[in-house]
Amino acid sequence: MCVPCCICVSTSEVVVVERLGKFDRLIPAGLGIIVCPCEQRAGLVSFRVQQLDVRVETKTKDNVFLTTVVSVQYQVIREKVYQAFYSLTNTQQQITAHVYDVMRSQLPTLELDAVFEAKEDLALAVKNALSETMSDYGYQILQALITDIDPDNRVKQAMNEINSAKRLKYAVAEKAEGQKILQVKSAEAEAEAKYLSGVGVAKQRKAIVDGLRTSIVVSGALMGSLFF
Repeated sequence: MCVPCCICVSTSEVVVVERLGKFDRLIPAGLGIIVCPCEQRAGLVSFRVQQLDVRVETKTKDNVFLTTVVSVQYQVIREKVYQAFYSLTNTQQQITAHVYDVMRSQLPTLELDAVFEAKEDLALAVKNALSETMSDYGYQILQALITDIDPDNRVKQAMNEINSAKRLKYAVAEKAEGQKILQVKSAEAEAEAKYLSGVGVAKQRKAIVDGLRTSIVVSGALMGSLFF
């Protein structure tokens, strides 16, 4: 005897219904009916955006081991619910395998410094590879982000020491340049002071000579007037 049973489906979800073990239909959000026991709820598919964080450990071209975290955001395509439900047993395992494949083929071709610079290119390569494959399984890849690049602790310590040495060298060079400028400016100021002092002395002497010359002329004029 078949009995109709009510079923409630939440927003952004759809229920997969099988009839006698074979796919029959999809029940969208809202109130639905399942005829028991001929029909049964096979499963639930959500249209919400999901995120999977994949940690990948590999080495670079210059033999530096590092761990990267790739965050993949994906969603079921509404028109491909059948493929999304029946094609894959474990969706996250499939995505993880493709992320491993891309990252472990790309990172060994780059040196450590280039990995940080090529982060966006690596993320795009992961997204393109996943989009091409997962679309056939009913999933769309919304975004792939490399959220962390973590080299070995000894490598990070060495990088910090190199950067510290570079900054110290730059600071010493800047200090020496500042002292050089200070000395040049001091010499220029001293030369200017001496020049101005010389100009003042010369003007003073000229004034004395002009005064003597004027005095001689006046004295001569007075003497001439006395004789005549």
